[in-house]
Amino acid sequence: MSLEEKRKRIVDDMSYLPDRFERFTYIVDYAKDRETIPEELRTDTFRVEGCQSQLWLVPGFKEGICSFSADSDSAIVKGIATIICDYYSDETPETILSGDVKFLEEVGVDQHLSSNRRNGLGKVDERIKRFAESCLESGAEK
Repeated sequence: MSLEEKRKRIVDDMSYLPDRFERFTYIVDYAKDRETIPEELRTDTFRVEGCQSQLWLVPGFKEGICSFSADSDSAIVKGIATIICDYYSDETPETILSGDVKFLEEVGVDQHLSSNRRNGLGKVDERIKRFAESCLESGAEK
């Protein structure tokens, strides 16, 4: 599925939800059944700075494809970060660098977050892009 198809699916799914409460319920439920990041990976190396909550982002790179997983002590942050991770996962570094997460604005998610939370989630996008850049620069499996 292309980034555009992923974006459209997320926007379509969330556009049917009539209010912010239902959107946030969808976001929390989206990540609820995901595995948590193992304790040994909950280190400063994977911690996303600038977020009000504890947030970890673990990237992977295999056979030219990136993958990402996120975890947080906040259900809403974990949900949004997981949506961002799923959006960028299973893509090449080049494709990731061409994407953006403005679709979160399209569905109004950002309007109901504190500036600290918006900043922290923006850092997720930045870290993913930096990882994709490093994969291109090194040309090696990470």
